[in-house]
Amino acid sequence: MRYTKSAALCIAAAAASAWCAGSAAQTPAAYPAKPVKVIVGFPPASGADIMARVISQRMGEALGQQFPVDNRPGAGSSIAAGLVAKSAADGYTLFIGTIANAINASLYAKLPFDFARDFTPISPGGSSPNMLVVHPSVPVRTVADVIKLAKSRPGQLSFGSSGVGTLPHLAAEMFNGMAGLKMTHIPYKGSPQATFDLIGGQFELMFGIGSAVMPEVKHGRLRAIAVTTAARLPVLPEVPTVAESGLPGFEAVTWFGFVAPAGTPREIIMRLNSELTRVTALPEVKQQLTSQSIDPMNSTPEQFGAYIRDEIAKWARVVKTSGARAE
Repeated sequence: MRYTKSAALCIAAAAASAWCAGSAAQTPAAYPAKPVKVIVGFPPASGADIMARVISQRMGEALGQQFPVDNRPGAGSSIAAGLVAKSAADGYTLFIGTIANAINASLYAKLPFDFARDFTPISPGGSSPNMLVVHPSVPVRTVADVIKLAKSRPGQLSFGSSGVGTLPHLAAEMFNGMAGLKMTHIPYKGSPQATFDLIGGQFELMFGIGSAVMPEVKHGRLRAIAVTTAARLPVLPEVPTVAESGLPGFEAVTWFGFVAPAGTPREIIMRLNSELTRVTALPEVKQQLTSQSIDPMNSTPEQFGAYIRDEIAKWARVVKTSGARAE
């Protein structure tokens, strides 16, 4: 079949128009065109949930769509992560990744997903410090005192945690390894009960979650020895870090961040990153988060991805050394 030059041009123009229309329909330029579900692998009122709700509300206001939070707790958030990993990579299902996911990568013998491979980082949202706290009856005031006491009583000093493989557990195991100690682990099913029993003197110390132990420190029911962050906390400037107290390089913080299923379009990731960066800088958002012992955070997707990979490798070493396994 033969075409005249003008007919060929018309056909080419029509084809280009059709391609542009189809391409426009596939691009995320109108994103979001419907609600964006935010999956949290922990129960309501947890740190991850609080961060997700504070930021998601503002994200919804900024982007003109709801960002409903859906809590799917279980298996250290691995159940929720597995669900999101299998979701469509269209930007309408997001996940709040946390340090638990970095730890779970080595804590569990087998997971149906790879956290570093099956998710695309968007941006961190916040972090919470852990604190080395002791019962007031324990005769220690510094990290050096704790180390000296533990070495004088091998295996007799006990530390509690919110469960096997949680950050409070592994922070203490990292402390054991770096200081050459042997302390006995007493796991609980959550921070509230562990904190309650530490106040009651059932064991000597704990690397407690800041939001859980801070009120007890302020009321004198627990004594703060050190914080696990890289720098001192503005709310407790007199309490040193573990790193500056004789164990350089020690850092263990609970972090939370937004990720999406792998393959989510770059344009959507960058739009979400841009809004997250703007939202976490809002004074009212900062106030809401810091009042819950959460420090707002943000970074590029690439920086967040590198941080996640570093955390997976870091905690894999601690899990291996401690022999911890998921219950």
